[in-house]
Amino acid sequence: MKHRFMLPVLCLLAILVCLLRMLLDRPPGGTLSFEWPGASWIEFRRTAMLSAAIVGGSLGLAGALLQSMLRNPLASPFILGVSSGAGLGLMVSAWVSYMTIGSAMTLPGDGGVSAMVGALLTLLVVYILGQRKGWPDPVALVLVGVIVSTIAAGGMMFFQHLVPTGLRGAFATWLMGTIPEVMPSWSLWMYGGICLACWICCQGLASQLDATLLGDDEAESSGVRLGKLRLLLLGCAGILTALAVSIAGPIAFIGLVAPHMARLVLGGRHALLLPGAVLCGVILLVGADALRQAIDLGGGRMPVGVLTTICGGLVFLVLLRVEMRRT
Repeated sequence: MKHRFMLPVLCLLAILVCLLRMLLDRPPGGTLSFEWPGASWIEFRRTAMLSAAIVGGSLGLAGALLQSMLRNPLASPFILGVSSGAGLGLMVSAWVSYMTIGSAMTLPGDGGVSAMVGALLTLLVVYILGQRKGWPDPVALVLVGVIVSTIAAGGMMFFQHLVPTGLRGAFATWLMGTIPEVMPSWSLWMYGGICLACWICCQGLASQLDATLLGDDEAESSGVRLGKLRLLLLGCAGILTALAVSIAGPIAFIGLVAPHMARLVLGGRHALLLPGAVLCGVILLVGADALRQAIDLGGGRMPVGVLTTICGGLVFLVLLRVEMRRT
């Protein structure tokens, strides 16, 4: 009962953080403001807020699915090499654009489709090579994901060497993780719909996910078809991660920390854990994007990925110490 009470609290907190992002802003070269944006700025702030919410929720849910599927509390969405695959797809697209029409696309805004294609192709390779007896094997998936990620990272460096210097700088910014302020409305609706569909699909499997935590034998004796379940979880986690990377680039620690925060507040039952992980992901990333508006070090706005890497690592250490004391 206590855990069920905390879910509306997380929902309220997510709404407040999103409202804060709409109110808080620092125009280029200006001072920090705290007011509802005017007609000329509201679309930029709304796009940034919605993009951060979609990316944060996707990474939080993907992290919860992978940690349950692999039974590994340190599993994160990028463990399957999806991030590197998206980056490789982006660089290949930029190189092709530069070689064919003589001008390179602007990153990261123009690279969403190519990043999504690269991420999904990487996921397909990991799935094919990570099978054992025709079904995804948790250990094999991790090992194959690490190797494929390394190969894709090498491919990124290769194509990065072939493109002009200006594009290299834009790509380096994309690698830091950047929340876009300009995106077509249809793409936001599409990405949000994909995230919602994945959550609804996995929410219906909450009881089966609870059974998998007992071990393979116990889960199968309860009627859970582990092979098909792992395939579905892998597909959802991969699609969610590809979606997040195609929007904002690689965002560190959100997919690792958000499920732990949800588990600490709501417990381990997946009926509460899955929506909790989504809400915690939204709170963390939208909150980080709002916080970076207040940081002015003289070099322009800090990419949100830098902030999530620093703060996310510290938060994870705190959560780890709290969990160690509880056990």
